[in-house]
Amino acid sequence: MIERDNTRDNRPARKFLAPRRLALLASVAGVGAAVLAGGIGPQIETKSPRWISSAAAAETAPQPQGFADLVAKVKPAVISVRVRFDVAAQQNANEDETMPFRQGSPFERFFRQFGFEDSPNGMQSWQFGIPQVQKVAAEGSGFFISADGYAVTNNHVVNNAKTVQVVTDDGRTLPAKVVGTDAKTDLAVIKVDGDNFPFVKFADHEPRIGDWVVAVGNPFGLGGTVTAGVVSARGRDIGSGLGDFIQIDAPINRGNSGGPTFDLNGNVIGINTAIYSPSGGSVGIGFDIPADTAKMVVAQLKEKGHVTRGWMGVSVQPVTAGIAESLGLKKAEGALVDEPQSGSPAAKAGILAGDVITAVDGHDVRNSRDLARQIGAMAPGTPAKLTIWRKGETKAVSLTIGEAPDQRQANAGAEQQGEPSSGAPHIGLTLAPATEVGGAGNQGVAVVGVDPNGPAAEEGIKTGDVILDIAGKAVSKPEDVRQELASLYRSGKHSVLMRVQSTDGTRFVAVPFAKA
Repeated sequence: MIERDNTRDNRPARKFLAPRRLALLASVAGVGAAVLAGGIGPQIETKSPRWISSAAAAETAPQPQGFADLVAKVKPAVISVRVRFDVAAQQNANEDETMPFRQGSPFERFFRQFGFEDSPNGMQSWQFGIPQVQKVAAEGSGFFISADGYAVTNNHVVNNAKTVQVVTDDGRTLPAKVVGTDAKTDLAVIKVDGDNFPFVKFADHEPRIGDWVVAVGNPFGLGGTVTAGVVSARGRDIGSGLGDFIQIDAPINRGNSGGPTFDLNGNVIGINTAIYSPSGGSVGIGFDIPADTAKMVVAQLKEKGHVTRGWMGVSVQPVTAGIAESLGLKKAEGALVDEPQSGSPAAKAGILAGDVITAVDGHDVRNSRDLARQIGAMAPGTPAKLTIWRKGETKAVSLTIGEAPDQRQANAGAEQQGEPSSGAPHIGLTLAPATEVGGAGNQGVAVVGVDPNGPAAEEGIKTGDVILDIAGKAVSKPEDVRQELASLYRSGKHSVLMRVQSTDGTRFVAVPFAKA
């Protein structure tokens, strides 16, 4: 069934000046803008025999199928979501860690790209040039998922709302309450009293790239609007932490937030949440929260009002081609463990720094984001079997998934950003024992000089970094480093994998050998 996608976006069109940006699809009441977008179902071209007149051929040619039957089926389940919030309350809530647009959050950064630095939750606090001192009204979209009035929308649509109302497809305006929200996935569940509401279901399969999709929402406050397109890509990372968005080219705009995207069977394959745009309007690149993620989150929000995620307690980084070659891996896939956290499920199970996690319960781990998604989707207390690559061999490790600590949900696979570091004279480094410079707890070999034109510098090695081990072997003096590098070079390796400690933490980095 079709839904409207309304989000709180109070900003005037003139504000959207950044050349490239990701924008949450917000729409504030009173926005007076119209966008014309064309599009219809698949076109069929046929050739008629020469002896049939062009008029007769036109009458007999197959017509485009269109999406009218699908729209009639799903549209009654789509709703507009109207919210009012207190500006003062919103500003005070900016200090709340549950805020989706708190300082430093991905969605807050999205809105800063539009110039809304001072407005609560990224909302523009001016309408038609008049400052809104106390209350602001905004709109978004949503859709019923059950006959008894449960509906889904975006977290950024209803977060900290003073009041929430929904407008049904048949024109009724009904009060709603927020059941639960999840800032990480930008999902929220709301409830309307009543029964016999038309509803839609989530798809039970992933869409294929190229599949037709239909989006329904409330762009620019215009009311129920239907657009069509195809699935452009899957597994997109837009910097929000989810890292598994569906990309579609069906036009969606501000006001579509929280609205559903349907497959041709009328099932919801994704929930509209953001667009990539140079102007703030649709350019055919939209992002949806996948149905499988939404099902897990929505079920927990309905049951307990919040989401509990699995956690295993490791810091990981991607496996680059250089790291894969250094470790003897055939593919640059998996998640390389920087360091297990003390007392975590991973540490208790014997996971070591340098292990590469390649599968969870038989499901391949493509990268660190994939590991985060798989572990985060598991309930705490669930047993799991990890497949790891350690010192040239595949091993199986069993552990019990823990519960993500507050402030660190799903850190099981979050990529760690830090300056790589490594060292060796013939890769552009000058070294000294760490005991002489007081680094890394007097362990390892300190980097005291970096050749700016050497391979180590190209990999981000800095003075003050400390090499803890090379190819899994601990080092304590510069001679250890030189011996290990020479041994690796003689064995035919083209790069060296080192574990390095810098001011940003510990991480692995592969440094290629300098060409003779």
